[in-house]
Amino acid sequence: MSSEVVSEVQVSLKELPMDSWMDHLPCALWDVPLRNLAIPGSHNAITYCLDRSDRSPVDLTQPDLLQKLDKYMKPLIRPFVYKWAVTQEATVKEQLDCGVRYLDLRIAHRPNDTSTDLYFYHGVYTTLTVETVLQEIRSWLDVHSREVVLLSFSHFLGLNQDLHTGLISTIRTIFTARLCPTTEVVTLRNLWSLGYQVIVSYEHSMVSLYSDLWPHIPYWWANKCKAEALIEEFEHRKQHGRPGGFFVTGINLTEDLKYICSHPTESLKDLVMSTYPALLSWVRGQSPGSDSRSLNIIAGDFVSESHFVPTVIALNQHLSCV
Repeated sequence: MSSEVVSEVQVSLKELPMDSWMDHLPCALWDVPLRNLAIPGSHNAITYCLDRSDRSPVDLTQPDLLQKLDKYMKPLIRPFVYKWAVTQEATVKEQLDCGVRYLDLRIAHRPNDTSTDLYFYHGVYTTLTVETVLQEIRSWLDVHSREVVLLSFSHFLGLNQDLHTGLISTIRTIFTARLCPTTEVVTLRNLWSLGYQVIVSYEHSMVSLYSDLWPHIPYWWANKCKAEALIEEFEHRKQHGRPGGFFVTGINLTEDLKYICSHPTESLKDLVMSTYPALLSWVRGQSPGSDSRSLNIIAGDFVSESHFVPTVIALNQHLSCV
């Protein structure tokens, strides 16, 4: 294919309507397995509604020292927690509207909560319940009937067997016939023909009991606070080959205590936005597909604030040009 045609494909993919980009992909991509497409994702997707009131404790994954400081010095500690805990400012509907199709959902039961309500968490717990957010996703799918979302439930905190059973029941009740079974061929054409719009992965042994729950989707996490180090880590992993099914490359940076203390006036958003140019430059050089060095889902922070989503979607030009 000529370079002029390749350029036209790239431009057309970047200019797709982001709220329905799957529906508008070239028909050449309708039979490509979703594990071989480039799909934009949201890391820690539901942190836009973290509870800023005193009634929400710091989550139990945080260091003991931070939990004690927060208990006795909350007015001083909480602003720092929020600045580094918020990874998304856009609501789940806004994220879907801007083209995100993979949501990283971390689920918790609040300590000392006598109800069965579940929340999301990162540093502190959210104000919105899991059920509320899932209902919002279903409502969005009602008016976007040819879009497919991948929902990754993981990092469970404080859930016993009964709470897991209740959550799975809620997921199946809300999405019903939209849930794609693990036995299906996962291409857009096949999913459209069968009415499947939701792929749920669930990081728990109970997943084996349900044909419509997928095993945990691997997440490549570099655990770096500098873009160059993150890129180096992913290039190293690519040399060893990608997983066979769905997998996520998380270009989310991870700050450590040393970094936070040495940047007291900054926030996670400051760090992310300052490094996005370098990270997106690396993303533009990647390719989806079945090759051992290819990428699939690419997840980031503050996904509605940059050119992240159209940059990821445009990678599918490589498949259109084969």
